[in-house]
Amino acid sequence: MEGREAKGIHFAMDYLTLSTKSLIGAEEEDLEWIDVKGKDVIVIGGGDTGADCIATALRQGCKSVVQFGKHPRLPTDRTPNNMWPAYPNVFTVDYAHHEATATFGQDPRNYSIQTKRFVSDKDGQLKEVHTVQMKKIKEKDGSISFQVIPGTEKVWPAQLVFIAIGFEGTELGLLQQYGIDTNHHKVKATYGDFTTNKGNVFAAGDARRGQSLIVWAINEGREVAHKVDSYLMGNSVLPSYLKG
Repeated sequence: MEGREAKGIHFAMDYLTLSTKSLIGAEEEDLEWIDVKGKDVIVIGGGDTGADCIATALRQGCKSVVQFGKHPRLPTDRTPNNMWPAYPNVFTVDYAHHEATATFGQDPRNYSIQTKRFVSDKDGQLKEVHTVQMKKIKEKDGSISFQVIPGTEKVWPAQLVFIAIGFEGTELGLLQQYGIDTNHHKVKATYGDFTTNKGNVFAAGDARRGQSLIVWAINEGREVAHKVDSYLMGNSVLPSYLKG
């Protein structure tokens, strides 16, 4: 992205790791400290990691903090296609958003935003983030795309940006080379079986289910190990909590 080389743009995990190390007593000379005090902070990414960046920046005395998310604001109540027992895809306020509202008087989240470029000063220090609003479009095949809304460009003051975007999908090059079927950048493989359309190729974790929690990666990693062992050896002594 244009301007990505500007000073002041960091990955969220680098910022959070350094902040945690400082709290548990690491020597200051061992840390490349990211100082947010008195600065305008923008967090790109609407998930839990982004929320942790918001709370950390608040507690370290930032001047302002804004969180960008590419998706629209979730509804207050469940929609007809999101009934129990499915996970409720509804609007919630996390601890970090409560703290930001208490500090600055408003929720820090901004929705349906695409970052277009970063602008730095003559010394290479980040000073602005340029954005545009987007509209979410559902395609005929069920996939989702985003369309830029003309005239919605905006310039945000920022001296620090923390990138907290998640897993966008499996890289398709190798999968296409081997003829592995995919669906929206995910490998087609059924949970519990983990086989793909190629009999000797298995898939599990984020590559199969999409962005998820590490506990699911652990679960699927163990289960697919059992399946692969059984495939190669005829049976397996590896643990499995699935039937069949």
